[in-house]
Amino acid sequence: MPVVEVDPDELRELTGHDEKNDDELREDLFGLGLEFEGRTEAGAFELEFAPDRLDRLSVEGIARSLRYQYGDDRGVYVPSTNDAEWTVEVTDVPESRPCVTAAVVRGVDMTEGKLESLIQLQEKLHATMGRKRAKGAIGVHDLAMLKGRSAGADGDAGKTITYTGIDPDGDRFVPLDADTDMTPAEVLADHPIGDTYADLVSGYDRYPAIYDDVGLFSFPPVINGRRTEVDEGSRDLLVEMTGTDQWTIDRMLAIVCYALDARGGRVEAVDIEYPDRTLVRPDLETRTKTVSHERIETTLGVDLSHEEVLDLFERSGLDADADTDTYEVTVPPYRVDVLHPVDLVDDVGRAYGFNELAPRYPDVSTVGGRHDRSRLERAIRNTLVGLGFEDLLNFHMISEPDNYERMDLESGTDAFGGGDPVSIEEPYSDEYTMLRTWALPSLAMVLENNTHRRYPQDLAEVGFAAERDPDEPSGVAERRTVAAALARPDASYEDAKARLTSVASAFGADLETPPTDHPSFIDGRVATVRLDGEAAGVVGELHPRVLVEHDLEVPVAAFEFDLAALDRQ
Repeated sequence: MPVVEVDPDELRELTGHDEKNDDELREDLFGLGLEFEGRTEAGAFELEFAPDRLDRLSVEGIARSLRYQYGDDRGVYVPSTNDAEWTVEVTDVPESRPCVTAAVVRGVDMTEGKLESLIQLQEKLHATMGRKRAKGAIGVHDLAMLKGRSAGADGDAGKTITYTGIDPDGDRFVPLDADTDMTPAEVLADHPIGDTYADLVSGYDRYPAIYDDVGLFSFPPVINGRRTEVDEGSRDLLVEMTGTDQWTIDRMLAIVCYALDARGGRVEAVDIEYPDRTLVRPDLETRTKTVSHERIETTLGVDLSHEEVLDLFERSGLDADADTDTYEVTVPPYRVDVLHPVDLVDDVGRAYGFNELAPRYPDVSTVGGRHDRSRLERAIRNTLVGLGFEDLLNFHMISEPDNYERMDLESGTDAFGGGDPVSIEEPYSDEYTMLRTWALPSLAMVLENNTHRRYPQDLAEVGFAAERDPDEPSGVAERRTVAAALARPDASYEDAKARLTSVASAFGADLETPPTDHPSFIDGRVATVRLDGEAAGVVGELHPRVLVEHDLEVPVAAFEFDLAALDRQ
């Protein structure tokens, strides 16, 4: 989950509520769904929240939400935008990064606090919506240091900069945190930031570049030039973003523009001239969504009048018109999270106050009870804990390299865990691109993150796995799986099998372990797990290649099998 550092004094200033003490602020922030995680050494709040509200990645966005919560602001606010003076000309750009957007913001009067907040917002947007700069990257420049090419013969018809491609050994510029000029290729090879983001552009024949009339000043998505660096003396800014998807970078730009508008900046449009069209940015157009009055009341479990619902929408930063029992809701451009009527219901509920909802028993004629599968899962968890394992609960989503390559396994094979992946078409993060096909990669990653802790480390998980299966109505075969790993200097196949035998015995299952081959395990130290005569999993010692890939310096013995194999007992 993203963690944002917020100065409580700055929050009080931006909300206009100096009377709020820290405890009251923390309570109000919790009402917004922001979890207080502690304080920094400088006394700033560390706030964790679900990454849906990207507009709250800065103190300005959090303050805006609080002002709505307090009732100081109401309804949709859209900053006014001055006419465009600057133009970004797009020509001969790399095909893999064809999109650009931009805005000019004047009169910001940059201070240390404003600069730190802007940098944090930039970094958090890169990590979330920008997918570590792969889908969208932000560049912020001191406008006073840019010289636009005149678009008219008389020299007063606007100013133009160019987004284009450049040869790796092309023009030189001085990047941030450097004292000498470099070519883009030299930046990737010799600059620490260039080394970090080299993979984003290393496969390009031509690298993305932005020029003004002086020369190259930005090498997106890697690094900006030192000439246009923003500091505490900056007043007018150019915010440019490049990426693979126009919608994504336009929404990122809207969030940044709202943050700078909250600091007193005046947003000015920029013309984006593609070869086949011209866009005026930033895109601050509102959207509309509809939701029924019945759905709001049914979901929240409270009776509300139409006037109350309209008031709650306005206190959420939205506008709404009631057409009989359906609301047409206007959504501001920074609210990228509003995708479905349920999101609107959530806003109404949060403005109403979830703590104000009176708990009540459901109006049903039955009493809930634990499902048979749930009872089985609890029983096997208790058995594993009794055998000395620490029970884990990992994410069901994983990346393909973590699920396959780092386990020395190929997808689409008959090996346990080698099934065809259920991939996410538009993943939100490179770390979670598919549903895992088995749980041992998750345990290996936990061990990788725990190398600073003492051994032995005996870990187990009863969790979810899935793979493509054309014979299933949904095309996906889902299953529960039991995985365990022993990481210790003397871990061996015999240790894993002994514990597996205890598990099978506890559930009255007949266990057989005939030898097999599996690329994640050492040859001759791996076997198939057969329960009551049916192949259900694998047990063995993880291969040294897998251990090295996860920076593990002790042997790991492990097993995994399908929970359904015990459900027959």
